[in-house]
Amino acid sequence: MIRCLAIDDEPLALKQLVSYIGKVPFLELAGSCMSASEAAAILDKESVDAMFLDINMPDLSGLDFVKSLVSPPIVVFTTAYSEYAVEGYKVDAVDYLLKPFSLADFERAAEKVRHCFELLQASASVSNPDADDSLFLKTDYKVVRVDISKIIYIEGMSEYLKIFVEGESEPVVVLLSMKKLEDRLPSDRFMRIHKSYIVNLSKIREISKGKVSMTPEMTLPVGDLYKDAFNAYIDSKFLSR
Repeated sequence: MIRCLAIDDEPLALKQLVSYIGKVPFLELAGSCMSASEAAAILDKESVDAMFLDINMPDLSGLDFVKSLVSPPIVVFTTAYSEYAVEGYKVDAVDYLLKPFSLADFERAAEKVRHCFELLQASASVSNPDADDSLFLKTDYKVVRVDISKIIYIEGMSEYLKIFVEGESEPVVVLLSMKKLEDRLPSDRFMRIHKSYIVNLSKIREISKGKVSMTPEMTLPVGDLYKDAFNAYIDSKFLSR
């Protein structure tokens, strides 16, 4: 089952979303709410795979809400204004429902959600680090072995990740969430420094003005949410006179 969150500040529109979710066999309602702040509270407590949410909401727009999430679920936007469609796809929404929409319209969007969910589930079959300190990752139509100690850094791009490995001219690209890989990597050796970057702490070359140099060609930003933890790590390793 795909656990869904329904978000709309209009009571009748929210009621329709909840009703439609209940009519799709592979969807399960994880919660419903009328604002982004309520949605954030639900996401903190519940496991949510997908969100059907209105773009126009009073406290925080649906677009800005999705942008604020470090690892957003699969997103389908709903709105009465077609001009928001392009903006919706900029945050990697899998579909866009223009109000008023029918059950058939909703079912088509739900199928896109299911397709994306199944891809993510298939790619989530990442092995645990084994005795020789490696991971097996699905990329394209093959499974590749990646030596954890050779990972330099990881870049998140929506539902895809780029894993940069020593000695490889191109990154390993996998359909996987940052959170999923972050949970599998040794926390004493890897750290999230930005919503889009995880670094191998042993590969850091230089630190300057809120940026981390991993290679002569690549410098990564340290996000505000991650500065304290990163600075604490640096302080623990800092050697002075």
